[in-house]
Amino acid sequence: MLTGGSLDVLTGDYLAELTMLILGRDRLKNPDLGYAKTFLRQLEEGLGLAHERGVRIVTNAGGLHPAGLADAVRALAAKVGVPVSVAHVEGDDLTSREDGALTANAYLGGAGITACLRAGADVVVTGRVTDAALVSGPAAWWFDWTPEDHDRLAGAVVAGHVLECGTQATGGNYSFFTAHDVRHPGFPLAEISADGSAVITKHPGTGGAVTTGTVTAQLLYETQGVRYLGPDVTARLDTVRLTDDGTDRVRISGVRGERPPASLKVGVTRIGGWRNEVVFVLTGLDIEAKAELVRSQLAETLEGVADAAWTLARTDHADADTEETASALLRLVVRDPSPDRVGRALTAKAVELALGSYPGFHVCAPPGPAQPYGVFSSAFVPADEVPHTAVLPDGTHVPMPPPPQPATLPAPPAFEARGSGGGAPEGVGGAAPAGSGAEPRETVRAPLGALAGARSGDKGGDANVGVWVGSGPAWTWLRDTLTVDRFQALLPETRGLAVQRHELPDLRALNFTVTGILGDGVASGHRFDPQAKALGEWLRARHLDIPAHLLPPPEGTGP
Repeated sequence: MLTGGSLDVLTGDYLAELTMLILGRDRLKNPDLGYAKTFLRQLEEGLGLAHERGVRIVTNAGGLHPAGLADAVRALAAKVGVPVSVAHVEGDDLTSREDGALTANAYLGGAGITACLRAGADVVVTGRVTDAALVSGPAAWWFDWTPEDHDRLAGAVVAGHVLECGTQATGGNYSFFTAHDVRHPGFPLAEISADGSAVITKHPGTGGAVTTGTVTAQLLYETQGVRYLGPDVTARLDTVRLTDDGTDRVRISGVRGERPPASLKVGVTRIGGWRNEVVFVLTGLDIEAKAELVRSQLAETLEGVADAAWTLARTDHADADTEETASALLRLVVRDPSPDRVGRALTAKAVELALGSYPGFHVCAPPGPAQPYGVFSSAFVPADEVPHTAVLPDGTHVPMPPPPQPATLPAPPAFEARGSGGGAPEGVGGAAPAGSGAEPRETVRAPLGALAGARSGDKGGDANVGVWVGSGPAWTWLRDTLTVDRFQALLPETRGLAVQRHELPDLRALNFTVTGILGDGVASGHRFDPQAKALGEWLRARHLDIPAHLLPPPEGTGP
Protein backbone atom coordinates (compact mmCIF):
# COMPACT_ATOMS: atom_id res chain seq x y z
CA MET A 1 0.00 0.00 0.00
CA LEU A 2 2.91 2.38 0.69
CA THR A 3 4.62 1.78 -2.65
CA GLY A 4 1.65 1.24 -4.98
CA GLY A 5 0.22 4.74 -5.18
CA SER A 6 -1.01 7.81 -3.36
CA LEU A 7 -2.13 7.39 0.25
CA ASP A 8 -2.85 9.70 3.18
CA VAL A 9 -3.63 7.23 5.97
CA LEU A 10 -2.68 3.56 6.20
CA THR A 11 -4.85 1.47 8.55
CA GLY A 12 -4.31 -1.97 10.00
CA ASP A 13 -7.00 -4.15 11.60
CA TYR A 14 -5.44 -6.86 13.74
CA LEU A 15 -8.21 -7.78 16.18
CA ALA A 16 -10.79 -10.53 15.86
CA GLU A 17 -12.68 -12.25 18.65
CA LEU A 18 -10.25 -15.18 18.51
CA THR A 19 -7.28 -12.79 18.50
CA MET A 20 -8.40 -11.29 21.80
CA LEU A 21 -8.33 -14.74 23.38
CA ILE A 22 -4.82 -15.37 22.02
CA LEU A 23 -3.59 -12.00 23.26
CA GLY A 24 -5.19 -12.69 26.64
CA ARG A 25 -3.19 -15.88 26.97
CA ASP A 26 -0.06 -13.96 25.95
CA ARG A 27 -0.74 -11.45 28.71
CA LEU A 28 -1.08 -14.24 31.28
CA LYS A 29 2.44 -15.39 30.41
CA ASN A 30 3.92 -11.88 30.28
CA PRO A 31 2.03 -8.76 31.43
CA ASP A 32 4.20 -6.65 29.10
CA LEU A 33 2.65 -8.38 26.10
CA GLY A 34 -0.95 -8.44 24.86
CA TYR A 35 -0.40 -6.62 21.57
CA ALA A 36 0.08 -7.90 18.01
CA LYS A 37 3.82 -8.48 17.68
CA THR A 38 3.51 -9.01 13.94
CA PHE A 39 2.71 -5.30 13.55
CA LEU A 40 6.16 -4.35 14.82
CA ARG A 41 7.85 -6.67 12.32
CA GLN A 42 5.88 -5.12 9.48
CA LEU A 43 6.46 -1.59 10.75
CA GLU A 44 10.22 -2.03 10.80
CA GLU A 45 10.12 -2.40 7.02
CA GLY A 46 7.61 0.36 6.29
CA LEU A 47 8.00 3.09 8.93
CA GLY A 48 10.70 5.02 7.09
CA LEU A 49 8.77 4.91 3.82
CA ALA A 50 5.56 6.06 5.52
CA HIS A 51 7.39 8.97 7.14
CA GLU A 52 9.05 9.93 3.84
CA ARG A 53 5.69 10.00 2.05
CA GLY A 54 3.76 11.72 4.83
CA VAL A 55 1.45 8.76 5.43
CA ARG A 56 -0.17 8.50 8.87
CA ILE A 57 -0.53 4.99 10.33
CA VAL A 58 -3.56 4.01 12.41
CA THR A 59 -3.87 0.50 13.84
CA ASN A 60 -5.70 -1.43 16.55
CA ALA A 61 -2.69 -3.74 16.95
CA GLY A 62 -2.37 -2.46 20.52
CA GLY A 63 -4.89 -5.10 21.52
CA LEU A 64 -4.82 -5.44 25.30
CA HIS A 65 -1.79 -3.20 25.82
CA PRO A 66 -1.86 -0.17 23.50
CA ALA A 67 0.49 1.84 25.74
CA GLY A 68 3.01 -1.00 25.57
CA LEU A 69 2.85 -1.13 21.79
CA ALA A 70 3.17 2.66 21.57
CA ASP A 71 6.37 2.44 23.61
CA ALA A 72 7.62 -0.38 21.39
CA VAL A 73 6.93 1.74 18.29
CA ARG A 74 8.94 4.61 19.79
CA ALA A 75 11.81 2.25 20.50
CA LEU A 76 11.63 0.88 16.96
CA ALA A 77 11.58 4.39 15.49
CA ALA A 78 14.70 5.28 17.46
CA LYS A 79 16.39 2.06 16.33
CA VAL A 80 15.75 2.71 12.63
CA GLY A 81 16.33 6.45 12.92
CA VAL A 82 12.90 7.67 11.86
CA PRO A 83 11.58 10.71 13.77
CA VAL A 84 7.88 10.00 14.29
CA SER A 85 5.41 11.05 16.96
CA VAL A 86 3.33 8.27 18.48
CA ALA A 87 0.00 8.44 20.32
CA HIS A 88 -2.38 5.81 21.58
CA VAL A 89 -6.00 5.30 22.62
CA GLU A 90 -6.96 3.47 25.81
CA GLY A 91 -9.88 2.90 28.15
CA ASP A 92 -11.48 -0.05 26.41
CA ASP A 93 -10.10 -2.67 28.83
CA LEU A 94 -12.85 -3.56 31.31
CA THR A 95 -11.48 -6.95 32.34
CA SER A 96 -11.45 -6.05 36.02
CA ARG A 97 -15.23 -5.54 35.90
CA GLU A 98 -16.00 -9.05 34.58
CA ASP A 99 -15.52 -11.84 37.11
CA GLY A 100 -13.52 -14.74 35.69
CA ALA A 101 -12.90 -13.06 32.33
CA LEU A 102 -9.67 -13.51 30.44
CA THR A 103 -10.41 -10.34 28.48
CA ALA A 104 -13.27 -7.82 28.44
CA ASN A 105 -12.98 -4.91 26.06
CA ALA A 106 -15.46 -2.27 25.00
CA TYR A 107 -15.67 -1.44 21.31
CA LEU A 108 -14.65 2.22 21.17
CA GLY A 109 -15.34 4.61 18.31
CA GLY A 110 -13.03 6.83 16.31
CA ALA A 111 -13.06 9.97 18.49
CA GLY A 112 -9.81 9.09 20.27
CA ILE A 113 -8.09 8.45 16.94
CA THR A 114 -9.32 11.81 15.67
CA ALA A 115 -7.92 13.59 18.74
CA CYS A 116 -4.53 11.90 18.36
CA LEU A 117 -4.25 12.87 14.70
CA ARG A 118 -5.30 16.45 15.46
CA ALA A 119 -2.44 16.58 17.95
CA GLY A 120 0.03 15.70 15.18
CA ALA A 121 0.55 11.97 15.72
CA ASP A 122 2.22 10.11 12.86
CA VAL A 123 1.33 6.72 14.32
CA VAL A 124 -1.82 6.04 16.35
CA VAL A 125 -2.12 2.76 18.24
CA THR A 126 -5.43 1.66 19.74
CA GLY A 127 -6.82 -1.21 21.72
CA ARG A 128 -10.30 -2.52 20.95
CA VAL A 129 -12.07 -0.10 18.65
CA THR A 130 -14.66 -1.00 16.04
CA ASP A 131 -13.04 -2.08 12.80
CA ALA A 132 -14.70 0.81 10.95
CA ALA A 133 -13.35 3.35 13.47
CA LEU A 134 -9.92 2.95 11.89
CA VAL A 135 -11.37 4.75 8.86
CA SER A 136 -14.05 7.01 10.37
CA GLY A 137 -11.61 8.40 12.97
CA PRO A 138 -9.08 9.62 10.36
CA ALA A 139 -11.91 10.90 8.12
CA ALA A 140 -13.28 13.02 10.97
CA TRP A 141 -9.78 14.43 11.52
CA TRP A 142 -9.18 15.19 7.85
CA PHE A 143 -12.51 16.98 7.31
CA ASP A 144 -12.89 18.33 10.86
CA TRP A 145 -16.27 16.67 11.36
CA THR A 146 -18.14 16.98 14.65
CA PRO A 147 -19.97 14.19 16.51
CA GLU A 148 -23.23 15.63 15.15
CA ASP A 149 -22.22 15.04 11.51
CA HIS A 150 -24.13 11.77 11.49
CA ASP A 151 -24.53 11.31 7.73
CA ARG A 152 -20.87 12.02 7.04
CA LEU A 153 -19.71 9.74 9.82
CA ALA A 154 -22.07 7.01 8.65
CA GLY A 155 -20.64 7.21 5.14
CA ALA A 156 -17.12 6.81 6.52
CA VAL A 157 -18.24 3.91 8.73
CA VAL A 158 -19.64 2.10 5.70
CA ALA A 159 -16.37 2.71 3.83
CA GLY A 160 -14.49 1.41 6.85
CA HIS A 161 -16.63 -1.71 6.94
CA VAL A 162 -15.79 -2.36 3.29
CA LEU A 163 -12.06 -1.97 3.96
CA GLU A 164 -11.84 -3.83 7.26
CA CYS A 165 -11.28 -7.32 5.84
CA GLY A 166 -8.79 -6.25 3.21
CA THR A 167 -8.96 -8.23 0.00
CA GLN A 168 -12.48 -9.49 0.66
CA ALA A 169 -13.48 -6.24 -1.06
CA THR A 170 -11.29 -6.85 -4.12
CA GLY A 171 -12.41 -10.35 -5.07
CA GLY A 172 -11.16 -12.45 -2.17
CA ASN A 173 -13.68 -14.99 -0.84
CA TYR A 174 -16.08 -13.85 -3.56
CA SER A 175 -18.90 -16.12 -4.72
CA PHE A 176 -18.24 -15.37 -8.39
CA PHE A 177 -14.46 -15.58 -8.15
CA THR A 178 -14.17 -17.26 -11.57
CA ALA A 179 -15.18 -13.95 -13.21
CA HIS A 180 -11.90 -12.30 -12.17
CA ASP A 181 -8.22 -13.08 -11.71
CA VAL A 182 -8.08 -13.22 -7.93
CA ARG A 183 -4.85 -15.16 -7.49
CA HIS A 184 -3.19 -12.11 -5.89
CA PRO A 185 -5.89 -9.53 -5.11
CA GLY A 186 -4.69 -6.07 -4.21
CA PHE A 187 -5.80 -4.33 -1.05
CA PRO A 188 -8.73 -1.89 -1.26
CA LEU A 189 -8.58 1.79 -0.49
CA ALA A 190 -11.27 4.41 0.03
CA GLU A 191 -11.25 7.89 -1.46
CA ILE A 192 -13.45 9.69 1.07
CA SER A 193 -15.10 13.03 0.32
CA ALA A 194 -16.14 15.81 2.66
CA ASP A 195 -19.81 14.79 2.45
CA GLY A 196 -19.01 11.26 3.65
CA SER A 197 -19.38 9.60 0.25
CA ALA A 198 -16.51 7.44 -0.90
CA VAL A 199 -15.08 5.57 -3.85
CA ILE A 200 -13.72 2.11 -3.18
CA THR A 201 -10.79 1.29 -5.46
CA LYS A 202 -7.28 -0.17 -5.38
CA HIS A 203 -3.82 0.81 -6.51
CA PRO A 204 -3.19 0.55 -10.27
CA GLY A 205 -1.64 -2.70 -11.41
CA THR A 206 -2.73 -4.73 -8.40
CA GLY A 207 -4.73 -7.93 -8.82
CA GLY A 208 -8.33 -8.76 -8.11
CA ALA A 209 -11.26 -6.51 -8.93
CA VAL A 210 -13.47 -3.86 -7.35
CA THR A 211 -17.06 -4.20 -8.58
CA THR A 212 -20.49 -3.52 -7.15
CA GLY A 213 -20.63 -7.26 -6.50
CA THR A 214 -17.40 -7.46 -4.50
CA VAL A 215 -18.36 -4.38 -2.49
CA THR A 216 -21.89 -5.69 -1.88
CA ALA A 217 -20.46 -8.96 -0.62
CA GLN A 218 -18.32 -7.18 1.96
CA LEU A 219 -21.12 -4.81 2.97
CA LEU A 220 -23.20 -7.86 3.92
CA TYR A 221 -20.37 -9.46 5.91
CA GLU A 222 -20.95 -9.86 9.65
CA THR A 223 -23.81 -7.37 9.81
CA GLN A 224 -27.23 -7.85 11.30
CA GLY A 225 -30.20 -5.52 10.85
CA VAL A 226 -30.54 -2.51 8.60
CA ARG A 227 -29.09 -0.40 11.40
CA TYR A 228 -25.33 -0.85 11.75
CA LEU A 229 -24.88 0.23 15.35
CA GLY A 230 -21.62 1.89 16.29
CA PRO A 231 -20.18 3.98 19.11
CA ASP A 232 -19.95 7.14 16.95
CA VAL A 233 -23.01 6.79 14.73
CA THR A 234 -25.70 4.36 13.64
CA ALA A 235 -25.33 3.82 9.89
CA ARG A 236 -28.47 2.95 7.95
CA LEU A 237 -27.46 0.14 5.58
CA ASP A 238 -30.82 0.43 3.82
CA THR A 239 -29.71 3.85 2.50
CA VAL A 240 -26.43 2.73 0.93
CA ARG A 241 -26.21 3.32 -2.83
CA LEU A 242 -23.53 1.64 -4.94
CA THR A 243 -22.73 2.81 -8.46
CA ASP A 244 -19.98 2.03 -10.94
CA ASP A 245 -17.46 4.85 -11.13
CA GLY A 246 -15.13 3.37 -13.73
CA THR A 247 -12.83 0.37 -13.87
CA ASP A 248 -12.18 -0.95 -10.36
CA ARG A 249 -14.06 1.98 -8.85
CA VAL A 250 -17.35 1.76 -6.95
CA ARG A 251 -18.98 4.83 -5.44
CA ILE A 252 -20.76 4.64 -2.07
CA SER A 253 -23.27 7.44 -1.53
CA GLY A 254 -26.54 8.31 0.13
CA VAL A 255 -25.66 6.82 3.51
CA ARG A 256 -27.80 8.21 6.30
CA GLY A 257 -26.70 8.26 9.89
CA GLU A 258 -28.50 8.40 13.22
CA ARG A 259 -27.30 8.95 16.75
CA PRO A 260 -25.36 6.06 18.26
CA PRO A 261 -26.85 3.94 21.03
CA ALA A 262 -26.29 4.94 24.63
CA SER A 263 -24.34 1.77 25.41
CA LEU A 264 -21.17 0.16 24.11
CA LYS A 265 -20.74 -3.49 23.26
CA VAL A 266 -18.16 -5.33 25.35
CA GLY A 267 -16.53 -8.48 23.98
CA VAL A 268 -15.74 -10.94 26.79
CA THR A 269 -13.54 -14.03 26.49
CA ARG A 270 -13.11 -16.74 29.08
CA ILE A 271 -11.29 -20.04 29.28
CA GLY A 272 -14.18 -22.45 28.83
CA GLY A 273 -12.38 -25.69 29.63
CA TRP A 274 -10.30 -28.28 27.81
CA ARG A 275 -10.88 -30.04 24.50
CA ASN A 276 -9.39 -32.81 22.43
CA GLU A 277 -10.30 -34.66 19.27
CA VAL A 278 -9.65 -37.80 17.27
CA VAL A 279 -10.50 -38.29 13.60
CA PHE A 280 -10.99 -41.88 12.48
CA VAL A 281 -10.67 -42.79 8.80
CA LEU A 282 -13.29 -45.25 7.57
CA THR A 283 -12.59 -46.72 4.14
CA GLY A 284 -14.63 -48.71 1.64
CA LEU A 285 -17.76 -50.64 2.51
CA ASP A 286 -20.02 -50.62 5.59
CA ILE A 287 -19.16 -47.05 6.61
CA GLU A 288 -22.13 -46.62 8.94
CA ALA A 289 -21.49 -49.96 10.64
CA LYS A 290 -17.81 -49.13 11.12
CA ALA A 291 -18.72 -45.80 12.70
CA GLU A 292 -21.21 -47.46 15.04
CA LEU A 293 -18.58 -49.99 16.12
CA VAL A 294 -16.12 -47.26 17.14
CA ARG A 295 -18.80 -45.33 19.00
CA SER A 296 -19.83 -48.42 20.96
CA GLN A 297 -16.22 -49.37 21.75
CA LEU A 298 -15.53 -45.93 23.24
CA ALA A 299 -18.87 -45.48 25.01
CA GLU A 300 -17.55 -46.61 28.38
CA THR A 301 -14.41 -44.47 28.06
CA LEU A 302 -16.51 -41.39 27.41
CA GLU A 303 -18.68 -41.84 30.50
CA GLY A 304 -18.12 -38.88 32.80
CA VAL A 305 -16.83 -36.57 30.07
CA ALA A 306 -18.83 -33.34 30.09
CA ASP A 307 -19.38 -33.25 26.33
CA ALA A 308 -18.59 -35.74 23.58
CA ALA A 309 -19.70 -35.01 20.01
CA TRP A 310 -19.45 -37.43 17.08
CA THR A 311 -19.65 -36.28 13.46
CA LEU A 312 -19.55 -38.59 10.46
CA ALA A 313 -18.58 -36.80 7.23
CA ARG A 314 -19.45 -38.98 4.25
CA THR A 315 -16.61 -37.91 2.02
CA ASP A 316 -16.46 -41.41 0.51
CA HIS A 317 -17.47 -42.27 -3.06
CA ALA A 318 -18.67 -45.62 -4.36
CA ASP A 319 -16.23 -47.55 -6.54
CA ALA A 320 -13.61 -44.83 -5.96
CA ASP A 321 -10.36 -44.93 -7.92
CA THR A 322 -8.26 -43.53 -5.02
CA GLU A 323 -8.16 -44.66 -1.40
CA GLU A 324 -8.73 -41.13 -0.14
CA THR A 325 -11.95 -40.69 -2.12
CA ALA A 326 -13.11 -44.09 -0.86
CA SER A 327 -12.86 -42.88 2.75
CA ALA A 328 -15.14 -41.12 5.22
CA LEU A 329 -14.12 -39.24 8.36
CA LEU A 330 -15.53 -39.91 11.83
CA ARG A 331 -14.66 -37.04 14.17
CA LEU A 332 -14.84 -37.21 17.95
CA VAL A 333 -14.58 -33.92 19.87
CA VAL A 334 -14.53 -34.00 23.67
CA ARG A 335 -14.73 -31.10 26.13
CA ASP A 336 -14.48 -31.01 29.90
CA PRO A 337 -13.56 -28.61 32.72
CA SER A 338 -10.69 -30.96 33.63
CA PRO A 339 -7.73 -31.51 31.27
CA ASP A 340 -7.25 -34.98 32.75
CA ARG A 341 -10.59 -36.34 31.56
CA VAL A 342 -9.94 -35.33 27.93
CA GLY A 343 -6.17 -35.60 27.88
CA ARG A 344 -3.79 -38.07 26.33
CA ALA A 345 -5.19 -40.92 28.41
CA LEU A 346 -8.53 -40.59 26.64
CA THR A 347 -7.13 -40.26 23.12
CA ALA A 348 -4.78 -43.17 23.79
CA LYS A 349 -7.86 -45.33 24.38
CA ALA A 350 -8.95 -44.54 20.85
CA VAL A 351 -5.63 -45.58 19.34
CA GLU A 352 -5.56 -48.76 21.42
CA LEU A 353 -8.48 -49.96 19.32
CA ALA A 354 -6.17 -50.21 16.30
CA LEU A 355 -5.89 -54.03 16.32
CA GLY A 356 -9.40 -54.80 17.50
CA SER A 357 -11.86 -52.57 15.72
CA TYR A 358 -13.09 -52.07 12.16
CA PRO A 359 -11.06 -53.27 9.17
CA GLY A 360 -8.67 -50.65 7.84
CA PHE A 361 -8.51 -48.80 11.19
CA HIS A 362 -6.35 -45.68 11.25
CA VAL A 363 -6.61 -42.10 12.51
CA CYS A 364 -5.55 -38.77 11.03
CA ALA A 365 -3.08 -37.86 13.77
CA PRO A 366 -1.52 -39.44 16.85
CA PRO A 367 -3.16 -38.80 20.23
CA GLY A 368 -2.39 -35.41 21.71
CA PRO A 369 -2.78 -33.58 25.01
CA ALA A 370 -5.88 -31.61 25.88
CA GLN A 371 -5.91 -27.98 24.77
CA PRO A 372 -7.68 -25.09 26.49
CA TYR A 373 -10.56 -23.53 24.59
CA GLY A 374 -12.19 -20.18 24.98
CA VAL A 375 -15.75 -18.97 24.94
CA PHE A 376 -16.91 -15.58 23.72
CA SER A 377 -19.85 -13.58 24.97
CA SER A 378 -20.92 -9.98 24.71
CA ALA A 379 -22.27 -7.53 27.24
CA PHE A 380 -23.27 -3.88 27.14
CA VAL A 381 -22.26 -0.98 29.36
CA PRO A 382 -23.34 2.66 29.37
CA ALA A 383 -20.98 4.63 27.14
CA ASP A 384 -20.39 7.21 29.87
CA GLU A 385 -18.92 4.48 32.10
CA VAL A 386 -16.10 3.66 29.66
CA PRO A 387 -12.99 5.88 30.07
CA HIS A 388 -12.28 6.38 26.35
CA THR A 389 -9.02 8.34 26.42
CA ALA A 390 -6.64 9.73 23.81
CA VAL A 391 -3.02 9.78 25.00
CA LEU A 392 -1.38 12.42 22.82
CA PRO A 393 2.23 12.35 21.61
CA ASP A 394 3.30 14.62 24.50
CA GLY A 395 1.70 12.27 27.03
CA THR A 396 -1.38 14.39 27.70
CA HIS A 397 -4.44 12.30 28.55
CA VAL A 398 -7.62 13.66 26.92
CA PRO A 399 -10.95 12.02 27.92
CA MET A 400 -13.41 11.54 25.06
CA PRO A 401 -16.97 12.50 26.05
CA PRO A 402 -19.69 10.03 24.99
CA PRO A 403 -21.95 11.27 22.18
CA PRO A 404 -25.13 13.03 23.35
CA GLN A 405 -28.19 10.81 23.37
CA PRO A 406 -31.79 11.32 22.24
CA ALA A 407 -34.68 10.33 24.46
CA THR A 408 -35.70 7.45 22.20
CA LEU A 409 -34.32 5.60 19.18
CA PRO A 410 -36.28 6.15 15.94
CA ALA A 411 -38.60 3.35 14.90
CA PRO A 412 -37.16 0.80 12.46
CA PRO A 413 -38.23 0.88 8.81
CA ALA A 414 -41.55 -0.82 8.11
CA PHE A 415 -40.03 -3.42 5.83
CA GLU A 416 -37.59 -4.51 8.54
CA ALA A 417 -40.44 -5.43 10.85
CA ARG A 418 -41.91 -7.52 8.07
CA GLY A 419 -38.65 -9.15 7.02
CA SER A 420 -37.36 -9.89 10.50
CA GLY A 421 -40.53 -11.67 11.50
CA GLY A 422 -40.34 -14.46 8.98
CA GLY A 423 -39.62 -13.38 5.45
CA ALA A 424 -41.94 -12.36 2.66
CA PRO A 425 -45.33 -10.83 3.42
CA GLU A 426 -48.33 -13.10 3.68
CA GLY A 427 -49.63 -14.10 0.25
CA VAL A 428 -46.35 -13.55 -1.58
CA GLY A 429 -44.84 -16.62 -3.18
CA GLY A 430 -43.70 -18.21 -6.37
CA ALA A 431 -47.14 -18.49 -7.99
CA ALA A 432 -48.92 -15.53 -9.55
CA PRO A 433 -51.77 -14.18 -7.40
CA ALA A 434 -55.24 -15.27 -8.47
CA GLY A 435 -56.72 -12.93 -11.05
CA SER A 436 -53.42 -11.13 -11.66
CA GLY A 437 -53.27 -12.23 -15.29
CA ALA A 438 -49.62 -13.19 -14.89
CA GLU A 439 -48.59 -16.39 -16.62
CA PRO A 440 -46.61 -18.98 -14.64
CA ARG A 441 -42.94 -18.96 -15.60
CA GLU A 442 -40.94 -22.04 -16.54
CA THR A 443 -38.65 -23.04 -13.69
CA VAL A 444 -35.39 -24.97 -13.56
CA ARG A 445 -34.14 -27.03 -10.65
CA ALA A 446 -30.77 -25.40 -9.95
CA PRO A 447 -28.51 -24.31 -7.10
CA LEU A 448 -29.33 -20.93 -5.61
CA GLY A 449 -25.75 -19.91 -6.41
CA ALA A 450 -26.48 -20.03 -10.12
CA LEU A 451 -28.31 -16.75 -9.53
CA ALA A 452 -27.25 -15.36 -6.16
CA GLY A 453 -24.06 -14.56 -4.33
CA ALA A 454 -23.59 -14.95 -0.58
CA ARG A 455 -21.19 -13.96 2.17
CA SER A 456 -21.33 -15.29 5.72
CA GLY A 457 -19.43 -14.88 8.98
CA ASP A 458 -19.53 -14.95 12.75
CA LYS A 459 -20.58 -12.62 15.53
CA GLY A 460 -19.72 -14.49 18.71
CA GLY A 461 -22.06 -17.46 18.86
CA ASP A 462 -24.27 -16.10 16.06
CA ALA A 463 -23.79 -16.17 12.31
CA ASN A 464 -25.02 -14.02 9.49
CA VAL A 465 -25.64 -14.91 5.85
CA GLY A 466 -26.02 -12.12 3.31
CA VAL A 467 -27.52 -13.05 -0.06
CA TRP A 468 -27.69 -10.75 -3.08
CA VAL A 469 -28.55 -10.79 -6.77
CA GLY A 470 -27.65 -8.56 -9.67
CA SER A 471 -30.94 -7.50 -11.28
CA GLY A 472 -34.34 -6.11 -10.35
CA PRO A 473 -36.36 -9.16 -11.51
CA ALA A 474 -33.99 -11.49 -9.67
CA TRP A 475 -34.37 -9.36 -6.54
CA THR A 476 -38.16 -9.60 -6.68
CA TRP A 477 -37.91 -13.38 -6.92
CA LEU A 478 -35.31 -13.63 -4.14
CA ARG A 479 -37.26 -11.37 -1.79
CA ASP A 480 -40.47 -13.33 -2.29
CA THR A 481 -38.92 -16.80 -2.28
CA LEU A 482 -36.15 -16.89 0.30
CA THR A 483 -38.27 -16.60 3.44
CA VAL A 484 -37.04 -17.66 6.85
CA ASP A 485 -38.91 -20.95 6.47
CA ARG A 486 -37.28 -21.61 3.09
CA PHE A 487 -33.87 -20.61 4.47
CA GLN A 488 -34.21 -23.11 7.31
CA ALA A 489 -35.42 -25.81 4.94
CA LEU A 490 -32.35 -25.30 2.77
CA LEU A 491 -30.03 -25.23 5.80
CA PRO A 492 -31.47 -27.85 8.19
CA GLU A 493 -28.78 -27.12 10.80
CA THR A 494 -30.53 -23.79 11.44
CA ARG A 495 -33.86 -25.40 12.35
CA GLY A 496 -34.83 -24.81 15.94
CA LEU A 497 -32.70 -21.66 16.08
CA ALA A 498 -33.91 -18.08 15.96
CA VAL A 499 -33.45 -16.69 12.46
CA GLN A 500 -34.13 -13.07 11.53
CA ARG A 501 -34.38 -11.76 7.98
CA HIS A 502 -33.67 -8.19 6.93
CA GLU A 503 -34.23 -6.64 3.50
CA LEU A 504 -31.83 -4.23 1.81
CA PRO A 505 -33.63 -3.39 -1.44
CA ASP A 506 -31.07 -0.91 -2.77
CA LEU A 507 -28.41 -3.61 -2.53
CA ARG A 508 -30.87 -6.24 -3.85
CA ALA A 509 -29.95 -8.22 -0.78
CA LEU A 510 -31.31 -10.17 2.17
CA ASN A 511 -29.42 -10.59 5.40
CA PHE A 512 -30.14 -13.49 7.74
CA THR A 513 -28.94 -13.67 11.34
CA VAL A 514 -28.85 -17.15 12.91
CA THR A 515 -28.71 -16.99 16.70
CA GLY A 516 -26.62 -19.54 18.58
CA ILE A 517 -25.45 -21.69 15.67
CA LEU A 518 -21.80 -21.25 16.69
CA GLY A 519 -22.33 -22.09 20.36
CA ASP A 520 -19.74 -20.25 22.45
CA GLY A 521 -17.90 -18.78 19.47
CA VAL A 522 -14.96 -19.69 17.28
CA ALA A 523 -12.51 -20.44 20.08
CA SER A 524 -14.70 -23.22 21.44
CA GLY A 525 -14.49 -25.16 18.17
CA HIS A 526 -18.21 -25.93 18.33
CA ARG A 527 -18.72 -26.61 14.61
CA PHE A 528 -16.93 -28.05 11.61
CA ASP A 529 -16.97 -24.46 10.25
CA PRO A 530 -16.53 -22.61 13.56
CA GLN A 531 -16.69 -19.10 12.08
CA ALA A 532 -19.52 -19.79 9.60
CA LYS A 533 -17.32 -18.60 6.74
CA ALA A 534 -18.75 -21.20 4.37
CA LEU A 535 -22.36 -21.13 5.54
CA GLY A 536 -23.27 -18.89 2.62
CA GLU A 537 -21.58 -21.18 0.12
CA TRP A 538 -23.53 -24.13 1.49
CA LEU A 539 -26.72 -22.13 0.97
CA ARG A 540 -25.69 -21.33 -2.61
CA ALA A 541 -25.14 -25.03 -3.28
CA ARG A 542 -28.69 -25.98 -2.28
CA HIS A 543 -31.16 -26.59 -5.11
CA LEU A 544 -34.58 -25.04 -5.59
CA ASP A 545 -36.89 -24.11 -8.46
CA ILE A 546 -35.65 -20.92 -10.15
CA PRO A 547 -37.45 -19.18 -13.03
CA ALA A 548 -35.52 -20.10 -16.16
CA HIS A 549 -35.53 -16.55 -17.54
CA LEU A 550 -33.58 -15.31 -14.50
CA LEU A 551 -30.70 -17.74 -14.89
CA PRO A 552 -27.58 -16.71 -16.82
CA PRO A 553 -26.43 -18.80 -19.79
CA PRO A 554 -24.62 -22.02 -18.85
CA GLU A 555 -21.23 -20.34 -19.18
CA GLY A 556 -22.33 -17.37 -17.03
CA THR A 557 -20.84 -16.61 -13.65
CA GLY A 558 -23.70 -14.80 -11.95
CA PRO A 559 -23.88 -11.14 -10.96
